[in-house]
Amino acid sequence: MNFPENLKYSSDHEWVKVDGNEAYIGISDFAQSELGEIVFVDITTEGEEVDKGAVFGSIEAVKTVSDLLMPITGEVLEVNPKLDDEPELVNKDPYGEGWIVKVSIESEDELDELLTSEAYKALIGQ
Repeated sequence: MNFPENLKYSSDHEWVKVDGNEAYIGISDFAQSELGEIVFVDITTEGEEVDKGAVFGSIEAVKTVSDLLMPITGEVLEVNPKLDDEPELVNKDPYGEGWIVKVSIESEDELDELLTSEAYKALIGQ
């Protein structure tokens, strides 16, 4: 499994890639493998500010639906448009083309509370 060191991770299996005062968010390679084949990504919070820990959407796999929890507080600026037609990108490329939302970063301090790659691997027993 792949856990890029340039990303931060939440204990809820989302990742955060900081880009200036914005961040891309998706689910980890571990999370997508646990969910299985992803068939639908439903984000209803575009344009809204979402608090850290709150649900910002859901992800549907063949056998289950899971809530997506915001790892940092921020406004959802963009939803990955490719996921409408190709939700399986989350499986194929979870850290690249399979990103889910882009958000504004409201608090730099919240980034410090996220896990490093090593800490995330320890959390999931890798």
